[in-house]
Amino acid sequence: MAVPKRRQSNQKTRSRRAHDFLTPRQLTFCSTCGKAVPTHRVCGTCGSYMGKTVIKTGDDA
Repeated sequence: MAVPKRRQSNQKTRSRRAHDFLTPRQLTFCSTCGKAVPTHRVCGTCGSYMGKTVIKTGDDA
């Protein structure tokens, strides 16, 4: 079995483990309907973004 010749640096270890520490997606509440929506996305329920209706949904039609 192979044995490392030298100790691995902290930078090498941390860059290898960088993907283990991803943060969960941030949610905000829609100003129109109050549902939880990911930031910078159109609300799937009411179709509004930043207080303006962008997409017509089944409720509006």
